Amino acid sequence: MNAASAVGDASVATDTEVIASCWTSAGRVAPLDPDERSTYSIDERIAALVKTGWSGMGLNQADLAEMRGTIGFAELRRRLDVAGLKYREVEFLNDWWKAEELWRDTWELLLEAAEAIGASFVKVGAAFDGPEDDFGYLVEPFRRLGREAAERGLRVAIEPIAFSGVDTSPKGAALVRDVGLSNVGICIDFWHVFRAGTSFSEITAQVPGEQIFSVEMGDCPRESLPDLFIDTTDNRRLCGEGDFDVQGLVDAIRATGFHGPWGVEMLSREYRELPLEAALRAAHDAALPYLRE
Repeated sequence: MNAASAVGDASVATDTEVIASCWTSAGRVAPLDPDERSTYSIDERIAALVKTGWSGMGLNQADLAEMRGTIGFAELRRRLDVAGLKYREVEFLNDWWKAEELWRDTWELLLEAAEAIGASFVKVGAAFDGPEDDFGYLVEPFRRLGREAAERGLRVAIEPIAFSGVDTSPKGAALVRDVGLSNVGICIDFWHVFRAGTSFSEITAQVPGEQIFSVEMGDCPRESLPDLFIDTTDNRRLCGEGDFDVQGLVDAIRATGFHGPWGVEMLSREYRELPLEAALRAAHDAALPYLRE
């Protein structure tokens, strides 16, 4: 299988198809919890996603490891195919510029999963110790990931994170340009754009549409919590329920040439307490009006 034949090939997406990013359907669990596995079974998640109108879903490394050891990736793909969830995302790799023993097993898991279930990219992050002006040290390690992904016909996308070394989408785009591989791109998360203070004009002018492999819609209040990590995991808002211009960012991303599918990532204390179907319906229905032209 190559990227062009992957089930989730973005080139055939319509402009209003939405993907539930992994945490959106994960239940009562958050990033860096001691156990990051979803509190719902994969069948519960799939059924709820179908019932509430989604076109795809994301899965994290903890869920994927469990499924590899239980139902297996071939069966996971079969269930996703039967359900009509044609877009699949896998995540999350960090520390890939450090000693190989820190990340190699997770990377191999994500590559295996992406190839087996038809995800067209693997999502990675960058250092969580604050913005950096010089991140040239990431170029060759990121290029290595890109080359290894290309061997399996896959793509790899870095998510600029507001409290990481690569904190803005323009920085992510610059890193991708320096890597110089067509299967390496970025994921634009609305929360991180808003919290980093990136202007929409910067997105349109500095991020080529062909570099955008993934988008994660969402909103947040004007005032952030003191700890940005806690803010991003516990204090997000549904699209339109925060204080930022969701439509403006959608329009700016469209102006780059990107036209979907659109991910939705929702994380908050309140959201995690909702029943699964109610949570997914709320996230889906809040995002969809911003995609109707």
